[in-house]
Amino acid sequence: MAPLLHLRDVALTFGGQPLLEAAEIAVSAGEHVCLVGRNGSGKSTLLKIAAGLVEADSADRFVQPGATIRYLPQEPDFTGYKTSLAYVEAGLGPGDDHYRAQYLIDELGLTGEEDPATMSGGESRRAALARVLAPEPDILLLDEPTNHLDLPVIEWLEQELKSLRSAMVLISHDRRFLTNLSRATIWLDRGLTKRMDRGFGDFEAWRDEVLAQEELDRHKLDRKIAREEDWLRYGVSARRTRNQRRLGELHGLREQRRTARFAVGSVKLEASEAQTSGKLVIEAVNVAKAFGSNVVVKDLSLRVARGDRIGIVGPNGAGKTTLINLLTGALAPDSGTVKLGVSLEMVTLDQRRESLDPATPLGDALTGGGSDQVMVGDTPRHVIAYMKDFLFQPLQRRTPVGALSGGERGRLMLARALAKPSNMLVLDEPTNDLDLETLDLLQELLSDYQGTVLLVSHDRDFIDRVVSATLISDGDGVWTEFAGGYTDMLAQRGRGVSAKVRAPLGKAQPTAEAPAVIASAAPVSKRKLSFNEKHALETLPKRIEVLQGEVAKLNVALAGDLYSRDPKLFAKATARLEDVTREITDAEERWLELEMLREEIGA
Repeated sequence: MAPLLHLRDVALTFGGQPLLEAAEIAVSAGEHVCLVGRNGSGKSTLLKIAAGLVEADSADRFVQPGATIRYLPQEPDFTGYKTSLAYVEAGLGPGDDHYRAQYLIDELGLTGEEDPATMSGGESRRAALARVLAPEPDILLLDEPTNHLDLPVIEWLEQELKSLRSAMVLISHDRRFLTNLSRATIWLDRGLTKRMDRGFGDFEAWRDEVLAQEELDRHKLDRKIAREEDWLRYGVSARRTRNQRRLGELHGLREQRRTARFAVGSVKLEASEAQTSGKLVIEAVNVAKAFGSNVVVKDLSLRVARGDRIGIVGPNGAGKTTLINLLTGALAPDSGTVKLGVSLEMVTLDQRRESLDPATPLGDALTGGGSDQVMVGDTPRHVIAYMKDFLFQPLQRRTPVGALSGGERGRLMLARALAKPSNMLVLDEPTNDLDLETLDLLQELLSDYQGTVLLVSHDRDFIDRVVSATLISDGDGVWTEFAGGYTDMLAQRGRGVSAKVRAPLGKAQPTAEAPAVIASAAPVSKRKLSFNEKHALETLPKRIEVLQGEVAKLNVALAGDLYSRDPKLFAKATARLEDVTREITDAEERWLELEMLREEIGA
C-alpha cells in the first residue's frame, strides 16, 4: 500500500552537531505508528518536518495528493482567538462538520467560552486536541497528546483515537497509551530511524537486541583495529610500498571508529538514603478537609508503614496534592488527626517544579551557588560529574534553568531531590516529560529504595510497576485504598477513574471550585474475578490432585519398615505428610471460596 505520508533522507544540523541523519517516516492509510527516542533526539523536530512546519537541511517529503494533515504541538498558539471554541473552529476545513467541533468541546469538558489567555495547561491541551480531531483528517501527527491530561481524559482519548480512520504518528512518554494504540514503531536514535512493524509493546525487547548487536559490531571493529595496529607495529613488510594499501585501510578503520555514533550513556539514578524511619510512618484517623462547599477529603483513615509505596490517583481537581499535603503534615486537617512517625527525613518532588528559578544557572541549581561541589548524601561530588550522571553536558553548567527543555528540567528536579538524604519520597507527577529510559531507571530506583514512597501519577504503567497499594478518589471527598497497582485496582473495583460520571467528560469531575455530583442512575459495575483469582480457580484442582498423589506415596512409604531402616528419613516423611495434608486443606478451602464467588458474580 502506497504511504499517505513519506519522509526520507531527512538531515538537519543544530549548532554544528547533526541532529538528524537520513531519518525516515512512512505512514499508510489507517496505520498507527509511534515515534520513540530519548529526550533531545529530535522526535518533535522530525514530526514538525513531517507536518511541513520546519524545513530540514535536506529531505524528500511526499504527501498523497488531497490528503489532509493535522499536527498537535506541545505548546499550541492561541494568539488572536477570543474563545476556545473559536480556536477549535479555526482548524476546520471546507466541508468539515462544525457540529463536531462543539461535540468535542463538550466531550473534553470545556464550555467553548474559555478565554485562551487564562486557560490552564489541561484546558489548553484539551482545546488543542479538539482542534486537530474535529476535521477527522487523513493523517494525525500528535506530539505528547497526554501531557497535562488526567486519567479520565487519557482513557477517553484512547477510545476516540481507536474509533478514527485517520492514520497517526504518536509521540508520548505514556507506555500504556502507546501500547494500546500503536501497531508499528519508529525508533529515532542518534539521528537515524529504525522501524519495527509491531506495536510499542514489543519495542523494548527489540531495542535491546539492536543495541546488543551494535555492541558486538563495535567489539569486532576494535579487535580488527588492534590486529592491524599490531601488524603496523611489528610487521617488517609494513614499510614496503605494496603494503601502503593496507596501511590506508587501517587509517580508514580508525576513522570509522572515531566517527561512529554509539549509544548515549544512561542516567545514573541513586537515592541518598537516611537512617531508617520508625515502623509506623503515617497514621491518619478520620481526616477531613474542605474548601468552602467542596469536600476534598472526608473521614479518611489510613496507616502507612515503613517501606510502603502508595499510589494516589484521581481526576484533576480531586484533591490529590491536597491529600499529599495533609498526609505529610504540610496542611492541617479540618477535623481528625495525622500522626507522623519518628526519624522521618522527607524529600518532595513538586508537580509544577516551582522551586526552580528560571534565571538560576544549572550548576548553581544543583550546588546552591558559590561552590562546585554537590553533597550527595554525606559525600561531596563535583558538579560536572554529577551533571553527567543525569545526561547533562559540561557546557550546560551555565545554562539558565528557564532555557532547559521539559525533560531536562525533570532530570534536574530528580538530581536535586535524590541528592538529599531521605527515608521517605513524596513524588507529585515525577514522570512528566521524562523519556522512557529515565522512567525505567526511576522505576528501578524506587523498587530498590528502602524507605517509603507516596506517588501521585496519571501514568498507569508506572503505577503498576512501582506501587504496593493504590488510593483512588471516589468523589465527594471519599478515598478508597486497594492492594496493588492501577490494573489490580481495576480488577478489584471493577472500574477505573474514567468510570466517574461525565456528561460531558470533565464537567462532572470534582474540581477545586465545585465537587462532583454522582448521578443516582449511574450504573455500578459488578465485582469481577481478578486475573489471579481466575488463574487460581483453574489451577487449584490440578494442584490438589498432585498433592493427593504425594500423600498416597508417603503413606505407602510409611506403612513399610522405613522406621527401622532409616528413622531420620521416617521423621522427614512424617513431617512432609503433615505439610502436604495442610496444603490440601488450604487449597480446597481457597477453591471453594473462589467457586462460591464465581457463582455469586454469575448470579
